[in-house]
Amino acid sequence: MGVLSQLLTLPLAPVRGVGWVVRRVTEVAEREYYDEGPVIRALGELEQDLLAGRIDQETFDRREDELLDRLDEIRSFWEGRQP
Repeated sequence: MGVLSQLLTLPLAPVRGVGWVVRRVTEVAEREYYDEGPVIRALGELEQDLLAGRIDQETFDRREDELLDRLDEIRSFWEGRQP
């Protein structure tokens, strides 16, 4: 970038900085939201609840379907992000 273009775009520097921050925050939020670890742990806890008798089979099946759907959503997101 030449000196002239740097001088002309200097007033936009704060906007570019804010844009960079927004991109970083978005990336971190996506990594947390699309982390499959908590879903896998929840599936394990759900199974433990069923085996311990804290929930019935119907509740287990419903919640398991929800968690598996969420896991599919997460995996689809990461597959779509591959270059």
